Amino acid sequence: MDIKLINIGFGNIVSANRIIAIVSPESAPIKRIVQEARESQRLIDATYGRRTRAVVITDSDHVILSAVQPETVAHRMIENDDAEGKKVGER
Repeated sequence: MDIKLINIGFGNIVSANRIIAIVSPESAPIKRIVQEARESQRLIDATYGRRTRAVVITDSDHVILSAVQPETVAHRMIENDDAEGKKVGER
């Protein structure tokens, strides 16, 4: 199994293999998940003080806050998969 890393903003990188969901922080259930993770010390704040735009949920029950849009993080995952599938020397 290859380790695939995804940039979630400001040079912070997460293992793509461990990501379960990338969601918007706007809804009440997601806010509850973030609060529960904070209380149980499973929250990782990678926003550098900026507004939270994406919440990354991992298979280890850690919750990661990112200042990058969920669509951008997902796009980076897709780009990473495409780049992995190409042979050396291809564009």
